[in-house]
Parts: sequence; structure tokens; C-alpha cells
Amino acid sequence: MTQPRFGAAILGCEGLSVSLSEKAFFRDANPLGFILFARNLETADQIRKLTDELRASVGWQAPVFIDQEGGRVQRLRPPLAREWPAPLDHVEASGKHAEQVMYLRYRIIAAELLSLGIDGNCAPMLDIARDGTHPFLRNRCYGTHLDQVVRIGQAVAKAHLDGGVFPVVKHIPGHGLAQMDSHLELPRISLPADELYATDFAAFKPFADLPFGMTAHLVYEALTNEPATTSKMMIDLIRNDIGFNGFIMTDDISMEALSGTVAERGSASIAAGCDAVLHCNGHLDEMVALMDQIGVMSDAAQARAEQALKTRKTAPQVDIDDLTAKLSALEEKRVDD
Repeated sequence: MTQPRFGAAILGCEGLSVSLSEKAFFRDANPLGFILFARNLETADQIRKLTDELRASVGWQAPVFIDQEGGRVQRLRPPLAREWPAPLDHVEASGKHAEQVMYLRYRIIAAELLSLGIDGNCAPMLDIARDGTHPFLRNRCYGTHLDQVVRIGQAVAKAHLDGGVFPVVKHIPGHGLAQMDSHLELPRISLPADELYATDFAAFKPFADLPFGMTAHLVYEALTNEPATTSKMMIDLIRNDIGFNGFIMTDDISMEALSGTVAERGSASIAAGCDAVLHCNGHLDEMVALMDQIGVMSDAAQARAEQALKTRKTAPQVDIDDLTAKLSALEEKRVDD
């Protein structure tokens, strides 16, 4: 069965339920999916009802995404979900068991998300941490070296796929060199192109076949003076040099790293080659203006969206207590090593 033409966006909503105005707007806009934030999360029953309402507004099983990395970026907190240390701290504490530990961590996260009707998570994060990486990002990374980031990232991606949750690779083509917070200003990276290809860009190559990826709002001065999200050259690099075949969404288009109105930013992103615009703050007036500007997906984006959705699989039933026990045993083993 052919999917309806999707609106070229993934959108948030304002509160704990979907308003009548939002329902009408989502019905007409038909975004590829939705994303939830802390403002949308109160109780387990409320979240399940909200995800049902969002999907009902578009009339199909649209994916619902969230940022549940663990650590500082963790939208769901106890009692809705387990509290986690920052990813880099967890990796460093786990030593030689880090891949197994991080697999179990995100397999538990996937099970928790799916139980609430959430089937997409903005992870793995494949940015390589440096000494100068801005604090907003550094301890969210999985390592300080390419090989480590790739190995942990593969474990994280597999955990999501095994758990029936879409992984979203971020931030393509690499945010680890940023010394500014792109929520507030535009980071500029001065590393030579050959070093970028050998390190930050290389981290994403082993993940070229994953269903979803998210861009980085920063400038690579050796290549272009435009932010990667709105640069045709950088999106072409992601497609052709890194080889990423999946569906590309922007990082949150509301972030102040980008200039212009939200609608203008979104239009520039689509023109550059992004498949969809991620809009997170739930402001209906901004979403209306954005969709008026960007409309529906191109034929190529639609095809990539349909292919990405086909990777969704039904996860087997798991015992979270059993996964937690296995994780605890590995963590205790680390202490003894």
C-alpha cells in the first residue's frame, strides 16, 4: 500500500494532550512524525494517550520520537523511566565491558519507550569528544577516539533496532569539535578537511544504512561558510562521501545557530537536501508558517521515508528486571576487574 505524501517535517506539540487546533493542523500537514519533550510528559497513561492522539490526528502509525540519551538529555525521568549517568561517564566506568553495558542500557531504554507508545529515539550520538568540546555536548558523547565511538555507537544502534525503536544517528557529519552551544550561537570548525574526513566524518560511515539521521548546526570552514544543515555541499557530502542512505532530518530548526525566521531556516534546509525539518518547541504559529513554506516531501525524500519506516519491527517481549540484573552484574564485574 502506497503511503500518503508526507509533510516535510517532524513536529512537537504544546502540552499534555493534543488541542483541537493542533489536531486540525496535523491532519492537514501530515508530518512524518512527532517529537516529545518534558512539557508533554506527566504520567504513563497520559503519555500513551498523547501518542495515540498524535497518531490519530494523521490517521496512521506515525513514529513518535524523543531524546532519551540518559544523563542530562533525558526527557523521561523516574518514576516514568530509569535515571542514567551521562553516556561518556558510563562508558568510562564500564571499561572493557562498555559495549555490553551500553547495549543493555539502551535495550532497557527502548523497552521503556515502547511501553509508552514512543518508537523513535535520537541516539546514537556519534560525535567524538575532545578536551575543548562544549560542556553542553561533551559528556553526551561515547568516547574520545574514532574506534571507541564507532564500537559503542554500533551497540547503541543495535539495542534500539532489537527493541523495535528507530535509532536516529546524530549529529551528522560531527559536532564534537564545537566549542559553542549551537542552541544559542553558530559554532565554526577550523580543522583542515583531511582531518575532518579522517575523524569526525569517518565516525558516521559504518552507520550509513541506518534509517534516520540528524544534521549538525555548525560551519566547517575548510569546506564552506554555510551551516551544514543549510548547505547543499554538506548534505551532498553526507550522501556521497559519508554514504548515508537513510532519511535526513535537521537538528531542531528553532535553535539559534541558524539565522532567519523558522520558516526561512526550514526552507533553506529543504533546499540544501534535507528530507525533513525537525521543529521541537510546539509553537503552533511557527509550525503553520513553516509548513506553508516547505510543504510536502520531494519524491526522493518520500521514498527514503517509506524505506525508513519499513525498518520498524515488532520487538520481542523482554523482562526489564532481567536486563537490569544483567547490567548490574556487568557493572559489578567492572569493579572487580
